[in-house]
Amino acid sequence: MKNNVKNDSGWRARLHEIIFEADTPEGKTFDVVLLILIVMSIISVFLDSVASIRERFGPELHLAEWIFTLLFSVEYAFRIISTRRPSQYIFSFYGIIDLLAILPTWLSMVLAGSQYLIVIRILRLLRVFRILKLGRYVRASRTLTVALRQSRHKIIVFLEVVLTLVIIMGSLMYLIEGPDSGFSSIPRSIYWAIVTLTTVGYGDITPQTIPGQLLASVIMIIGYAIIAVPTGIISVEMARADQTNTQVCRNCQFPNHDDDAVYCKRCGHKL
Repeated sequence: MKNNVKNDSGWRARLHEIIFEADTPEGKTFDVVLLILIVMSIISVFLDSVASIRERFGPELHLAEWIFTLLFSVEYAFRIISTRRPSQYIFSFYGIIDLLAILPTWLSMVLAGSQYLIVIRILRLLRVFRILKLGRYVRASRTLTVALRQSRHKIIVFLEVVLTLVIIMGSLMYLIEGPDSGFSSIPRSIYWAIVTLTTVGYGDITPQTIPGQLLASVIMIIGYAIIAVPTGIISVEMARADQTNTQVCRNCQFPNHDDDAVYCKRCGHKL
């Protein structure tokens, strides 16, 4: 009995290493193959949305969709089997994305029927979520995720400052220009302030008076100045979070380990 448990743990650990990590040749090969399948499945979704292509190659695209769905379903099952705590993966961000990538096609079998064609079409569009699976296999995405998490408080404060600024500027522009110049309400004036501050400049609303134009000029200059703020915040955190380790804990699915880590920094399980 102990040998069976040990063997079971061994092949599960090996499967986890291949699927969740990219430090081994097998893991790299798995990632490359899966990347190709994801890109091909997304291309098939795009082609299926073109009426002329769908009319000519509808059956082939339908067959390809089922092949991709079956392959991704097997991958999803293997990911659950290889983890010590399946719920940690199932309810994680990528676990939900992986489920969304296969669920619509399976649901289309249950909801078959002419009265459900619109619903099925909407469900089939959810297959585009497969593009989010790409993030798992881009090494830089892990660094970016950690950097965004570490800088979230600074970014929130920055957004609060920007929100306060556009409310004040929008309200001032409403008082200066008024409805005659298109600033018919404070919310519409705030919309103009956001468009101007972000240097988008749709031009659907423009100040007509000299004070309004001066205020618009100030907002434009501030807009150029604040662009560098979030970039600097995230850049600093990315420099701190940059790492090459791809080990993922089998116990809690925590991915951000140091290169020389032997045990998981979250749960203490041996890597």
